[in-house]
Amino acid sequence: MTVLVTGSRGRVASTLIELLHNAGLKVRAASKNPADLSPPGGVDTVRCDLSDPADFDTALDGVDSVFLYAEASHIETFAARARAAGVQHIALLSSSSVLAPDAAENPIAAPHLAAERALEAAAARGDVEATHLQPGAFATNALQWSWAIRAGRPVELPHPGAHGDPIHERDVAEAAFAVLTEPRLRGSSYLLTGPESLTFSEQLAILAEATGRPAASVAVTPEQWRASVADFLPEPVADALLSYWAANDGRPAPLTRTVEELTGHPARTFATWAADHAKGFHP
Repeated sequence: MTVLVTGSRGRVASTLIELLHNAGLKVRAASKNPADLSPPGGVDTVRCDLSDPADFDTALDGVDSVFLYAEASHIETFAARARAAGVQHIALLSSSSVLAPDAAENPIAAPHLAAERALEAAAARGDVEATHLQPGAFATNALQWSWAIRAGRPVELPHPGAHGDPIHERDVAEAAFAVLTEPRLRGSSYLLTGPESLTFSEQLAILAEATGRPAASVAVTPEQWRASVADFLPEPVADALLSYWAANDGRPAPLTRTVEELTGHPARTFATWAADHAKGFHP
């Protein structure tokens, strides 16, 4: 079996490549800039910009299964080219945000939902099997606080009491490995969460313990936070995040045991993630 892994510079994809390679499977690491990849020895690389259909045929040639990032701009074309290449299964890295009532209008959820729907349509036609992985909050989102913690400054938060379900990227990769290598797991949607519901303040306290560095927070208004991220975060996305945090302020996040059901072990705690990434919070 040959597995094409798209977005191979990402943390989930690079971990998945390692898992597949160590299991003796043939892996093709794909990226918009394959020259920047450093996969394990024996892993081929290929250019595959998911926004450029000109790359699809070469990337998919001889491939049986695909790990796909949710780039929706040419998802129908990708599915059609995958069918023509003989691909049997696509595992999509989607998002739990697709389960929200306003997902189709939400700028964060909408691309993931469009990708899911396109693959579901392809599966209904018998073109390819599709599996959706729907993680909640990635623990790696905490890295956005690293610059402030490294500088010894408080993290500015509009909703310090907002809950999340931070999931370790390795758990997502191991879940992807399971659905790619176990045919019985194909064709379903899997809601993935971490093992605990934590507020932003609680996550910062865990980071302080793991890193030995102060990790305080200071409450700011939504308007102040929006202005602070305006240079790199589109306003609709900022508004969607603010709305989500406000809705979950003081409300514990619902949790699943899907990671354990797929991988055979409980999901890793945020404390484990913090210990694994402690160096990223030091000067």
